[in-house]
Amino acid sequence: MKGTKMSRHKLTLNYPSSWHNDMWREALPSGNGTVGVAVLGNIKQETVIINHSELWHWGKNCELPDVSDKLSQTRALMKEKRYLEASWCLTNALREKGYDTVLESPMPLADLKLVMPCDIGFSNYSRELEMETGEVSVFWQEGVHRYKRDIFASRKDDVFVYRILGDQQLNISLSLDVHKNEWDKIPERFEPIANTMKYEIDVENGIISYGITHEDGTDCGVVVKVISSHLQQSGNTLNAKLDKEILIIGKVFVKGKYEISKQTLLKDISLLPKDYDTLLKRHVDIHKPIFRSVDLELGASDMSTSNERLLLDAYGNEASNELIEKMWAYGRYLFISATSPNSLPSNMYGLWHGDYDVCWSHHMANENIQMIYWHTLTGGLMEFNQSLFRYYSERIPVFQESAKKMYGCRGIYVVAGTTPNIAYPTQIVPVIMNWTGAAGWLARHYYDYYLFSKDEEFLRTQALPFMYEAALFYEDFLVKEGVEYKYYPSVSPENTPQNFMPANGVPLAHPMPTAINATMDIAIIKELFLHMIEGATITGMHQDKIAVWEDILLHLPAYAINEEGAVKEWIDPDFEDRYDHRHLSHLYPVFPGNEINEENNKELFHAFEIAVEKRKLGAQTGWSFMHMAAIYARFGKADKALLCMDLLAQSGILNNFYTLHNDWRNMGISLNMREAPIQMDANMGWTNAVQEMLFYNSPSLIKLLPALPSRWKKGKVTDWRFVGGIVSFSWDNAKFEATFQITSDTRISVKLPNLCDSYNIQVNNNSLNTYTKDDLYCMVAQKGDCIMIRTNL
Repeated sequence: MKGTKMSRHKLTLNYPSSWHNDMWREALPSGNGTVGVAVLGNIKQETVIINHSELWHWGKNCELPDVSDKLSQTRALMKEKRYLEASWCLTNALREKGYDTVLESPMPLADLKLVMPCDIGFSNYSRELEMETGEVSVFWQEGVHRYKRDIFASRKDDVFVYRILGDQQLNISLSLDVHKNEWDKIPERFEPIANTMKYEIDVENGIISYGITHEDGTDCGVVVKVISSHLQQSGNTLNAKLDKEILIIGKVFVKGKYEISKQTLLKDISLLPKDYDTLLKRHVDIHKPIFRSVDLELGASDMSTSNERLLLDAYGNEASNELIEKMWAYGRYLFISATSPNSLPSNMYGLWHGDYDVCWSHHMANENIQMIYWHTLTGGLMEFNQSLFRYYSERIPVFQESAKKMYGCRGIYVVAGTTPNIAYPTQIVPVIMNWTGAAGWLARHYYDYYLFSKDEEFLRTQALPFMYEAALFYEDFLVKEGVEYKYYPSVSPENTPQNFMPANGVPLAHPMPTAINATMDIAIIKELFLHMIEGATITGMHQDKIAVWEDILLHLPAYAINEEGAVKEWIDPDFEDRYDHRHLSHLYPVFPGNEINEENNKELFHAFEIAVEKRKLGAQTGWSFMHMAAIYARFGKADKALLCMDLLAQSGILNNFYTLHNDWRNMGISLNMREAPIQMDANMGWTNAVQEMLFYNSPSLIKLLPALPSRWKKGKVTDWRFVGGIVSFSWDNAKFEATFQITSDTRISVKLPNLCDSYNIQVNNNSLNTYTKDDLYCMVAQKGDCIMIRTNL
């Protein structure tokens, strides 16, 4: 029963979930993009938390008042250098009008409870997650008897399937219940949920039906069918006899009516095969090709080490190649399990939250949701970006209203934090209210999708319409004073200039974040208008606007450099750099942007490098370590990029490999907070950072192994994507080989690895000249071409 075959993509743990009172934090996850199940892995009393991506609650929408007159007042105060007063102008206006829209939180749907006898203790316990199949398994032994439980959420049949195996007959009790974590904290908010519960057991057919009423008046719930040789009811539990196997098939509904939805689900379940292996294969046939659409191997000699051992080794020394590779794969696994092209975008808890009001669970567009999606293009998951585009494009009318009422501008003002039913401003503080860069940053994702897909219909109907709305806002918001445009109020998320920090050293999160010409804002605007001009030229759209955008680009302020040689976070001289901060917003032109690199502006590139070097270690978080790793990769600083991973492994990864916002133990290598919220953006950020270290990927330039750490002696990359094709490459010390399969006509420069002195290049088996490691190879290729690069040893 135990001893399943070895897999490079299997996570093995020796302990069950153990985080006191919040064991869901260390659960093992399975999901089909819409429904998620989180398995605690307890033997005697097991809990499987069941969630649905569309189930959110406790939000509140209020009518947004018109406070657009405050923009001129804010600017007038800033001209008088009354910056602190100006910072609060807009925020206070909203508060004075009683505006208090509140973001939603994801709502746990139900717990599947299972109780098994455990009379003499256990041995040989383990739990596993097989990422290639999405299957979670728990193994143990009691005396001479062995037991196993398996579960997965099916992408094919939209059910979860649970199998219990044993070599001894046992009675097992099963029930569904309202999830009760946090129940005692604010009972007045939870009891109304429990009071609406509908619950039925049909012993004859092995059915448990559960439903609760959502605050919007609709019902949501779960129906499970239990297949066993003998069933019996005892109170609110269904007792099943384990005679080698019990099979449970569960299906979820939301936004329905209990009786109608229950009957629909029962019919759906009745039509399915009643065999675990058959149902698993139907799911794996869809899941595995997505997960394995690209691959990475780092030459680890053993891929069977437990999660606990990997983290202990990293804590005492450094992240092993096995840990690096498994975390890269895990970020992909979490992403594809938490979302799909047709569902909501992934949030920072995926589908596996276990509280009713989890911290920072919304879609945050000043860093976090972008990080969740950075890896997708290179990683062969391009179509999953459709969830991101649909989410933001569907909310354009709300963003237009916000732009008009908040700032008196055309176009869209995308607020940093949103949830599925709340897209109006909510976080009523200057650091959020005065930041207007979200639309431009998100526009980059739209345009990058076009560049990779070459889909002009998408460019015309989805990308340019969103980008145009963003451009309209920035046209109106920019102010031309003298020969240059000026952008204010302007926020560099979420930092305060050093000269506006409290002089007494009292820690305050965001004392005065509102400034003029934040480097990030100027970089985003520059990038957006360049993309708009390019897209308009390709499609013939918006021809009358090109001259306007060209004038803006011509008169934007240049990036500034401070007395220490670092690019300034705020271009305006009134604002001093503050290095004690987690955000790296002003590095945008280097990463995630492609504006500045060593090849096109070496001096400015070096100034950006100094800027990241100045950031203080103790101010970092889980996600900022991964942002920093990607930035170091752009600078070719391989060992510093890898150090960021070492530090995250030491300070912010749970034993199920969920990443945390910070180290709650105050070890000095991350932001000091009492609590450490889960934030899976760092999981996906890890995946992206590894990709950045091995493959710089822009529309005009590719770098092979741009930041290869000395610890990664050999490795293999399979089917990574670039603009124009697919690339696979491998290295073993000084030996290197790459194959480019061209999928669309392309012209791109390729920087060769710094592994040996020279390389031989072949196009369709025809040998070209030998290139040195310092040469840029200009790859001009047509669809169908095959280009091979090999070390010339």
